[in-house]
This record gives sequence, structure tokens and C-alpha cells, in this order.
Amino acid sequence: MNDVTQAPADLPVTPAPAKGRRWAWTISALLLLLVLASLALGWSAEQRVRKLEQELVRRQQESQTQSGEARLLAKRADETARESAAKVSLLEARLAEVAIQRTQLEDLIQSLSRSRDENVLVDIDAGLRVAQQQAAITGSAEPLVAALKQADERLARYSQPRLDGVRRAIARDIDRVKAVGVADISALSIKLDEVIRLVDELPLLSQAEPRKDLSPKPAASAPKPAARSASGATPGSRWTSTLSETWSSWMDRIWGETRTLVRVTRIDTPDAMLLAPEQAFFLRENLKLRLLNARLALLSRQFDTVQTDLQSAQVALDRYFDRSSRRTTVATDLLKQVTASARQVGLPRPEDTLAALAAATAGR
Repeated sequence: MNDVTQAPADLPVTPAPAKGRRWAWTISALLLLLVLASLALGWSAEQRVRKLEQELVRRQQESQTQSGEARLLAKRADETARESAAKVSLLEARLAEVAIQRTQLEDLIQSLSRSRDENVLVDIDAGLRVAQQQAAITGSAEPLVAALKQADERLARYSQPRLDGVRRAIARDIDRVKAVGVADISALSIKLDEVIRLVDELPLLSQAEPRKDLSPKPAASAPKPAARSASGATPGSRWTSTLSETWSSWMDRIWGETRTLVRVTRIDTPDAMLLAPEQAFFLRENLKLRLLNARLALLSRQFDTVQTDLQSAQVALDRYFDRSSRRTTVATDLLKQVTASARQVGLPRPEDTLAALAAATAGR
């Protein structure tokens, strides 16, 4: 009985329902993983689609902005092209004008180059005539000499053989003008001013002035020998020598004062001694007016008036002033120099140069 009811111990027991449940859980887990993976993939794809949409929108906006800028630039380029076309047409018109002006300028330069020598000769002729007028007005040969030298230097720069005759004529005229002695007005005016300054210092014949004693002074007494100054000389001899020296000095002084009391002078015009002291002022002023009038006449080239006034001033100097005085001698010499130089001198005309210029202009 016990053998029939007890199951054998070595037979395996396999529960079928538990094994099926394990397979079901495994399949469920796999399905869950697949769902999760699909969800993750879907979410990632959706994010990518959103990013793509945003990028597309951004790029579309940029494209619109760039297209607007491109249209604006195209419009500006169109306007610039129109302006450039207008400027090009204007430049072409001006270029045509410049070409015409250049042609005219070339023609003018050619005409000037052909007539350059003639223009130089005409300019030199006009300059010489103006310099001749200036020399006649000023009474000086410097303007004419300067014009001739300038003309010679101008012709020397051209080095034209056919103008050598004009240069030789200019050299002859320069020598002829320099040979003429023309009065130096400025130097003569200075001499007259010096005479006018000396008038107040000139001594009159009617007013005696003390003269310096020209006789040589007696030499100082030689030093006495040492023997006399020695102890051997007596007191009486020393007193006698001192008294004699004092007496000699007093006599010399008295004689010098006595010589100044009497003055012997030869006067050719006695009326000069009758000039009153109060009239000396008017005499000097009258002489100054004469000299000033001579100076004005000298500056205005009125040499006849200058000679008349200088002769009157010379007569007054010889009649009323002491001719033995050094200052009077200086004033007289200055007046003589001005009288000898203040003379009308005719300036020579540059006839040779003008004739040579005329011949060169006519020959061309």
C-alpha cells in the first residue's frame, strides 16, 4: 500500500504555467523597449524638424533682406551708370574743346616763334625810348645806360648772327653816353647843404675876431745844472734868477695883449666895414636864402638860375666875409665846385642803336 501511493523520487517535475509567464514578461519588456526607442526617435526627429523649420525661416528672412539690398544696390548702380554716362559725355565734349584749344594754341605758339625776334626788337626799341625820356627828365644818363646794357644782355641770350650789328651799335652808344659828363645832382646838393651850414660860422669883416698867436712860444728854460742847485749857490743869486724869470713872463704876456689891440687888414670894399652888428643876422639869412634857392633850382634842373644865385652868393662872400679865414676858404671852394659842375649838358640820343633796330626789323 505504501509502495503504490508514494511517487518515485527520481522523476523531474516541470511546472508549465510558470515557464509561459517568464516568456510573456520577456516579450513585454522587449515591446516596452521598442516603444521607448520609437518614442525617443520620434522626439529626436521632431526636434530636428523644428530646427530645420527655424533655419528655413531664418534663411528665408536673410534671403529677403539680401534681395532688398540687392535691389537697392542695383538701383544705385543704375543711377551711377547713368551719371557716369552723363559724365563721360561731358568729358568727351570737353575733350573735344581741349583738342580744339590745343590746336589753336599750337598755331599761336608757332606764330609767336616765327615773330619772336621781331617782338624782341620792338621791345628793345620801346625800352630805349622810355629810358631816353627818363634821362631827359632826371638829367642823369643812368637810365639810358642801364637800358642799353639790358638790351645787349637780352640780345646776347638769343645768339642770332643777324643781330650782331645791333649789339655793335649798342656798344658804340654806351661809350658815347658814358663819355658825356653829367652833373651829379645829389653830390652838388650835399655841397650846397655844407655851405649853408657854414654860413653861421663864417667871420665877418666888420666883426673882428681874436686870432691865435702863431709865433712859437719860447722854450721852457733848461734845467739848471746840478752845481747851481747844490749847497754852493748863494741865496742872493737864487733870488735874482727868480726875479728875472718872473719879469720875462710878465713882459711876454703884456706884449701879447698889446698885439691884439691893433689889427691891420686890407679891405677892398670899405662899405663892408660899415655893416651894423644887428644887420649881420639879416646878411647871413639872405645868403642862406640865396643858397637854398640855388639848391631848389638845381633839383629842378634850372641851371641858369643856379648860376645866378651862386654868383650872388660868391659876391656876398667876397664882400662881407673874411677871406683869410679857413671856413670862408672852404665855403668858397665848395661854391666854385658847384658852379663849375652845375651846367646844362645835352645827353646824346642812341641814334646808332635805333637805326640798327629799324634795319633789323625791316630786314626780318
